[in-house]
Amino acid sequence: QVQLVESGGGLVQAGGSLRLSCAASGLTFSNAAMGWFRQAPGKEREFVAVINWSGGSTLYADSVKGRFTISRDNAKNTVYLQMNSLKPEDTAVYFCAARGLGSIVTIPRGFTSWGQGTQVTVSS
Repeated sequence: QVQLVESGGGLVQAGGSLRLSCAASGLTFSNAAMGWFRQAPGKEREFVAVINWSGGSTLYADSVKGRFTISRDNAKNTVYLQMNSLKPEDTAVYFCAARGLGSIVTIPRGFTSWGQGTQVTVSS
């Protein structure tokens, strides 16, 4: 079965940086588009970033564009989210998601497998 394990979350001051990692197993990683979503308390899960199977195409939410970078290493079955210039409003649980196809979408139901999430807290 597919397993996605996120790591790299934590507490950081506003303006700081974090890099999230998501290690995948149980799927043909190089065929799968991968995404990051986040969910703050009391809010719905929202799209953050997505990358296609090859890494040649990415898409970002407007709220993180220019600050976050998604990348992948198909040799390591891992997708990353580099987060710079963090703001308190970035505080949320961040989830990694895998899509059964290689093309990118931004809606949660377009992804078939999810990780458990990692907490990111940005203090002001």
